[in-house]
Amino acid sequence: MDLVASGYPNFVKKESWRTVLTLAYQSLGVVYGDLSTSPLYVYKSTFAEDIEHSETNEEIYGVLSFVFWTLTLVPLLKYVFIVLRADDNGEGGTFALYSLLCRHARVNSLPNCQLADEELSDYKKEGSSLSPKTSFGSKLKSTLERYRVLQRFLLILALIGTCMVIGDGVLTPAISVFSAVSGLELSMAKEHHKYVEVPVACVILIVLFALQHYGTHRVGFLFAPVVLIWLVCISAIGLYNILHWNPHVYQALSPYYMYKFVKKTQKGGWMSLGGILLCITGSEAMFADLGHFSQLSIKIAFTSLVYPSLILAYMGQAAYLSQHHVLDNHYRVGFYVSVPEKLRWPVLVIAILAAVVGSQAIITGTFSIIKQCSALGCFPRVKIIHTSSKIHGQIYIPEINWILMVLCLAVTIGFRDTKRMGNASGLAVITVMLVTTCLMSLVIVLCWQKNVLLAICFVIFFGTIEALYFSASLIKFLEGAWVPIALAFMFLIVMCVWHYGSLKKYEYDVQNKVSINWLLSLGPSLGIVRVHGIGLIHTELVSGIPAIFSHFVTNLPAFHQVLVFLCIKSVPVPHVRPEERFLVGHIGPRQYRIYRCIVRYGYRDVHKDDMEFEKDLVCSIAEFIRSGSAGGVEFDGAVGDLLKDDDKMTVVGTCSTHKEGVQMSEDDPIVDIDSPGTSELREIESPPPIKPKKRVRFIVPESPKIDREAMGELRELMEAREAGIAYILGHSYMKAKQGSSAIKRLVINVGYEFLRRNSRLPSYELSIPHASTLEVGMIYNV
Repeated sequence: MDLVASGYPNFVKKESWRTVLTLAYQSLGVVYGDLSTSPLYVYKSTFAEDIEHSETNEEIYGVLSFVFWTLTLVPLLKYVFIVLRADDNGEGGTFALYSLLCRHARVNSLPNCQLADEELSDYKKEGSSLSPKTSFGSKLKSTLERYRVLQRFLLILALIGTCMVIGDGVLTPAISVFSAVSGLELSMAKEHHKYVEVPVACVILIVLFALQHYGTHRVGFLFAPVVLIWLVCISAIGLYNILHWNPHVYQALSPYYMYKFVKKTQKGGWMSLGGILLCITGSEAMFADLGHFSQLSIKIAFTSLVYPSLILAYMGQAAYLSQHHVLDNHYRVGFYVSVPEKLRWPVLVIAILAAVVGSQAIITGTFSIIKQCSALGCFPRVKIIHTSSKIHGQIYIPEINWILMVLCLAVTIGFRDTKRMGNASGLAVITVMLVTTCLMSLVIVLCWQKNVLLAICFVIFFGTIEALYFSASLIKFLEGAWVPIALAFMFLIVMCVWHYGSLKKYEYDVQNKVSINWLLSLGPSLGIVRVHGIGLIHTELVSGIPAIFSHFVTNLPAFHQVLVFLCIKSVPVPHVRPEERFLVGHIGPRQYRIYRCIVRYGYRDVHKDDMEFEKDLVCSIAEFIRSGSAGGVEFDGAVGDLLKDDDKMTVVGTCSTHKEGVQMSEDDPIVDIDSPGTSELREIESPPPIKPKKRVRFIVPESPKIDREAMGELRELMEAREAGIAYILGHSYMKAKQGSSAIKRLVINVGYEFLRRNSRLPSYELSIPHASTLEVGMIYNV
């Protein structure tokens, strides 16, 4: 949890085993908190009502066999050995799979895609081709690109998986904390514990969510030790129970006991699979949190510690229960009943701490996936707070945090037992796994370029297992399984409405953009007076001139000497390298001093603050002017010319990436540009001001030579920067056209407008000084 997400997957191969083992140790607190606490409630949920523990032990042996093979086939075989390989440049999760498919089949739902985006270093993984080599892969790719309905289905599938992850963020803290606190049943009088469990669980949950805004980096170092102690504790207790009560319990690992279990229990056994399913809750975190660690470290942690500890814990419980057939009917079959009585209080404390760690991991994961959805235009903009200046993966979203807390408390107070919580959590978990299986089958064909039979075998084998568990969970719809469906439906409606409204807004901008001929007819002065300074016009268009600009020109008596059409966009890759951050080009002839600047961010990138961003923006334009004057020579592999509509765009990095290029400094001594010197650098400065103010200068390399026109352009840009930057924002109000269907009017006029009014402004607008901002509103009839 204390790691920068973008770094490890790229260099861990070159690091020592010490680094790999350190990452494996740290992954315990982030990845395996939820999975390791599942022994608290698996047997209790399984034996809740559908089946009974009898003296023949066929039920407990059958459940143990199911648990063993489920843990072996799904987390170990599917995730560790197959799914972890489908990373998106080191990132994992549902959106990682979706972004891989978007790049290989051009099914991206974002409307502002450019050919230049495909030239990004991280757009294509090493050793892979974007064009499938197999005939079936090519046909599948063309089919997906041809039919919009298939593209929408793929997006909906990814969003369903995402919504279920959010639902799991509600259910996992509730069932984990409540199951840990349920140990009070064996330590208190029966008539008292039911009045204590729910309040204690609610207090722990409230404290957990209330501390989120402090970030986890202050206490994150405790997470791995807590989970490690918990795993050692349950494995030691399990081993003790095996040796003391039933050393022959290992025989139950045979698949034959699954057959005997199903044969004896029949429908009741099938329905009890919803409880057995809970043994793999948290498995998806191995893939979703891949960006914080590496494949090797996660594999080592699971195979060497987590997997054997869980198997010993489940075997130990089964060994104890096999010798104790007469149990208190009130408590039924649970974890704490197999814990030696002298150890119950210490184990209770450790279990609560482990449950809190597991809950923390899923809450942080929910924040991360909502950030990804928002970056890709599938979720309303929310306030994202980075709780650590060094660890970019740690974020906090206030609105989502309090919504999760309210829903989590409602589930805890409403259900008050692990049975219905388990039904709800199981359905959410297995749905995410089914979505992953479906997307993985497409990745195998389109991205890995494997034979279609391999993808079919993958879907049939794992899909059959997961469909069996899914049916067992869905049959308990009225007994708690309706909760994740209701939560997923609610979040899915929000995502679809926001995505649909955003698409319609962008389509309106594209259809109503101003032609380049209109701009050329105005002349270099645009028909008005050009005043000092830089005018930044924010737009979502990646080509053409937005309609809002014609309103400015016709209604304002003056405009800035340098105009920049700024587009901040997300691309379907996790990270965009700093040297590929900007795309810069001229709009119209260069004497117009009008530029287009496209700033590209990945869905896991962190946006810079306004001051540093302004400096990078101006430097990128200056470097574009210099490189264009020098003949468009590539600069450190970061400058290349790409043709897009009426603009010739050039890839330019941030200031830190072109040390040998144009640099900008402020409040430095004045150096005459025409004075002779032996320095390798020449300095372009503005004329001395009449009254003291911040001074700006560009430092450009001596070689290659810059022509006089470019020098004048650089000087004018520098003078404009010294005069200040004005931010011009357009705010749109969308309305459905007359004659539109009732559903469209409901979605646009009510749904999207409600979300727009109650969502946050874009991050760049929040940091803009109000004194330098000009806002203009428009009504869009879509």
